Amino acid sequence: KETKEENKATHERIAQDRRFETQAAIVRIMKSRKTMGHAELMAEVINLTKKRGSVEPAAIKKEIESLIEKDYIEREDNAYTYLA
Repeated sequence: KETKEENKATHERIAQDRRFETQAAIVRIMKSRKTMGHAELMAEVINLTKKRGSVEPAAIKKEIESLIEKDYIEREDNAYTYLA
């Protein structure tokens, strides 16, 4: 049986893994499509990551922002362009 600390550490690792999985899905999609609208990207990411459980749209937006900051993608109006 896990202690509360071990349980918390396990949940943090799972959350970190989900973030990386979501970012990887975004990069794979953008690499193949080059340019894509926001709604289409959200739908594709949800479709790609649904095997391991649903991802909240807010979490996807957060990872998109993270990738914009890392210069993997850029936002133009309501569309994204792959840079890296």
